[in-house]
Amino acid sequence: MRFTTHTLLDDGVLEREFTLADFTGILWMPPTATPSSPVPLLLLNQPGDFGTRRMYPRLVARATAAAAEGFASVTIELPGTGDRPPLPGADEARADLRAALAAGETPSADVIDRLILPLVDQAVPDWQTTLDAVLALPEIGTRVGFSGGVIAVGVRLAATEPRIGAAGLFAGSYVPRSTMEEARGTGIPIHVLLQWDDEGNDRQAALDLFDAFGSHEKTLVANMGGHTGVPAFAGKDAGRFFVRHLTGATVAQ
Repeated sequence: MRFTTHTLLDDGVLEREFTLADFTGILWMPPTATPSSPVPLLLLNQPGDFGTRRMYPRLVARATAAAAEGFASVTIELPGTGDRPPLPGADEARADLRAALAAGETPSADVIDRLILPLVDQAVPDWQTTLDAVLALPEIGTRVGFSGGVIAVGVRLAATEPRIGAAGLFAGSYVPRSTMEEARGTGIPIHVLLQWDDEGNDRQAALDLFDAFGSHEKTLVANMGGHTGVPAFAGKDAGRFFVRHLTGATVAQ
């Protein structure tokens, strides 16, 4: 991991951009993080087709909110976004998805698999490489949470990466067939945020996926509104979920 910038934000959070392997990312460290008092870490995942530059205002808001709760946060440029090479077949799969939606049809399982699985197959190893590097920093502790979409990326990490202790997922992407089976293999606490009127996504598929999770503790929070209408209190609820499971602190309701 090679840090390329160091910026101290107004609230005392240290923001450092980095390069690692063949991708870039950003690490945010709260002022409380020291080698003698390491802090838990949140992996801030992004939507699969926007890129860090476009998503930065939302990412830094999430990171500073997490820092106020005592968490470090890290995000990475996902495969196929930003300056990274396009994922093979992604443009064709996305065109097929849009054609199905424009025709009022449900996208086929094949289209969803072709659109989502190549991203999952590359993003999960990138996140694991990122974990290797960030957890080696003395200011970072061993407790890790995953936060955000693409939900299929979060499900695979929740099911296969033992270093992740809790996952807060956004039900805002289509779900490949294999993701349902991976969900059955999860055991960590899960918190799912669902926008009830998100026209671009299949509400029933989100409910079916939640039902499939094998975790003993899982919570579904549904709010009225579209994809970008997430209420502010929903983010605070997710923050309390991570505090409860990654710090052991008692959270006031």
